Amino acid sequence: MTSRISVLVIDANDPRRIAAFWCAVLGWEVTEEEPGDPLVITIGPADGSAPGIDVVAVPEHKTIKNRLHLDIRADGSTQAEEVERLIGLGARRADVGQGPDVSWVTLADPEGNEFCVLSRSVQDLLLS
Repeated sequence: MTSRISVLVIDANDPRRIAAFWCAVLGWEVTEEEPGDPLVITIGPADGSAPGIDVVAVPEHKTIKNRLHLDIRADGSTQAEEVERLIGLGARRADVGQGPDVSWVTLADPEGNEFCVLSRSVQDLLLS
């Protein structure tokens, strides 16, 4: 027997802001909101496919580099265009020690959670 990923979790001081950011990045929507302590906002694709992301309210601020992060790839645009779009949504460039010759761009969401924007592979270009 094996396990499967059910949901990814992002801790946030302002879960509504982070949920809105990731909805804009991924073209997703808020699928559920559990008020209370802590507030949990679930986002995902409109079709309900999994895994989604739970954005959970926490009191502490992020202090170190993430040990797990998301890698995203532009769909229908170039890497450079996607990076500029994401910066316009509130992301910022992040230095986590990547060298100058990497094929990805490291960004951070509005609360500093790092993620990478991958370049499109040759196979992706052939399929588009």
